[in-house]
Amino acid sequence: MSGSIRNIRDVAEKHLCTGCGVCSYLAPGAIEMVDDLDRGRRPLVRDDGGASAPELLLACPGHALGHDDPPPSGAIPELLPEWGPILEVWEGFAGDAELRFAASSGGAASALALHGIERGGMHGVLHIAAREDVPWLNRTVLSRSRAELLAATGSRYAPASPCDRLDLVEKAPAPCVFIGKPCDVAAVREAARQRPALAEKLGLTIAIFCAGTPSTRGTLELFRRLGIADPSRVRSVRYRGNGWPGRWTVEFEDGEMRVETLSYDESWGELQKFRQWRCYVCADHTGEFADIAVADPWYREIPPGEPGRSLVLARTERGRAFLAQAIASGHLVLERKGPEIVAASQPNLLKTRGAVWGRVLVTRLFGAAAPRYHGMALFPTWWKRLTPREKLSSLLGTVKRTFKKGLRRAVPVRPWRGGG
Repeated sequence: MSGSIRNIRDVAEKHLCTGCGVCSYLAPGAIEMVDDLDRGRRPLVRDDGGASAPELLLACPGHALGHDDPPPSGAIPELLPEWGPILEVWEGFAGDAELRFAASSGGAASALALHGIERGGMHGVLHIAAREDVPWLNRTVLSRSRAELLAATGSRYAPASPCDRLDLVEKAPAPCVFIGKPCDVAAVREAARQRPALAEKLGLTIAIFCAGTPSTRGTLELFRRLGIADPSRVRSVRYRGNGWPGRWTVEFEDGEMRVETLSYDESWGELQKFRQWRCYVCADHTGEFADIAVADPWYREIPPGEPGRSLVLARTERGRAFLAQAIASGHLVLERKGPEIVAASQPNLLKTRGAVWGRVLVTRLFGAAAPRYHGMALFPTWWKRLTPREKLSSLLGTVKRTFKKGLRRAVPVRPWRGGG
């Protein structure tokens, strides 16, 4: 089947969707975001005419992604080709000790959001939280207080569509903060170019480094592994947090209330097997299009009981200014770091980015759809960062996946109602 992409239905059915939800924001009557058990959040097309509007593809990060504008003045040159524009590198943690403990690492994203609400003139923060009725699924919320931010801390390694409620930002009485995965932030950037009302209300964008989004099937598999036969008995799920890096923790009723946990390595080791295909051909795992990006500083061993710490990258002048204000207000406690700390903290992401050029090449050669990239220097990274054996593996492995995953076939979105 041809890999050509004509509309959002093609993006979803030809395995390119990231699940961000921006298309449903731009065309709410034509597209509804639904849960697809094995693929994640997906756009269900209600009106083909509305779902084929050109602006939807222009905003879709699954279809195309790239740097159109020159990098900001002062971007660190040695980081620019492989990590995108970075003006400053910091490491530290939230000044709020409770927020720091509850968060996935040092709580930097939550601390930035809290500064925005309390001191930065922001109306609220659009981000992801667990659904109250089905706690292993996600919902988009506009938090306006410390209590609401605290309740939503911790990574959510499950499908999420934070862009589906950008209307809340657009209609807000004052600017808002947006927190999402790199693809979500890229979608927001493009949507804001099309919607001046949205651009006016975007006070700051924060991206969380991302190694891929597992489908809901991955979480259900973890339940099964722990002997939870009936997911409806689950009362809460935390994928990380309450310590660094934190444990995957599920609380459920089984005659009496029980709590089971798995280590971060155990849980992610299982969940990553269920990542959507689009993540394997993603060129931006680090939030290149955000004002600020945050990550785990994995450059050293973490002793048991150590409080969390975050790697924080200022990518734009707006991000740099906001970061300085958050430090001055005490919401963030940070120290400057050298550029070398970025690669040392996230070495696996360099290999991941390096494999993308070969994977995209193979999927196109075999007639499957592939994302379009520009201004992201993928071939140099493939050539520089992968050994000859790894280069060959990126090519042959993708040939195998193309057929095993049926990437040349269009697969309709299958709404899953198992979560209620």
